[in-house]
Amino acid sequence: MLFAAGFGTRMGALTQNRPKPLIPVAGRALIDHALDIATEHGPLRRVVNTHYLPDQMATHLADKDVVISHESPEILDTGGGLRAALPLLGGGPVFTLNTDAIWSGPNPLTLLSTAWNAERMDALLLCVPLPRALGRKGAGDFSLEQGRLHRGGDMVYTGAQILRTDGLADIAESAFSLNQLWNRMDAKERLFGITYPGTWCDIGHPEGLALAEGLLADV
Repeated sequence: MLFAAGFGTRMGALTQNRPKPLIPVAGRALIDHALDIATEHGPLRRVVNTHYLPDQMATHLADKDVVISHESPEILDTGGGLRAALPLLGGGPVFTLNTDAIWSGPNPLTLLSTAWNAERMDALLLCVPLPRALGRKGAGDFSLEQGRLHRGGDMVYTGAQILRTDGLADIAESAFSLNQLWNRMDAKERLFGITYPGTWCDIGHPEGLALAEGLLADV
């Protein structure tokens, strides 16, 4: 599941007339960098959710071997968007990947797949220490202790994870964040994380574009 439905309001004028995933970085749309990660990992069923300026997204993705889950009339946030896309994704745990980041290092999905333990985990999040989170504004999201994640700390969630989706059915709202599901998993000690050994860049604001292009230029 590739998340691409958001408005990208923090990008200012850059998203006034185009969706954030279509902003170019090093000559290619952000979402194409994310699709490369999925392709490099191996054969996957790829679902992209859309909402803001969906026709542009559909045109760009027309030849990309993806299925679109369009959210209308309201945007559903990460949790609601994932739940709406489940009929397209199939059963079992899924990868989810944000489309507004650039990576330098090993394939994040391959790292997650190698570390996944279905008996112990309901979610496995890929995190990066705050000093290696380029473009990140603010504090971290989690602490990582003996493989388990807890709220607060200097580990930043990168937007890549493996997640069991069963618990989505227990949330009443139609639009909600995956944070709700993570909190329930944390309470059951089934929320896990691993550290990304490379560098990650957040494209959460316009300044992140130059950082991302510098990161790719150094590869």
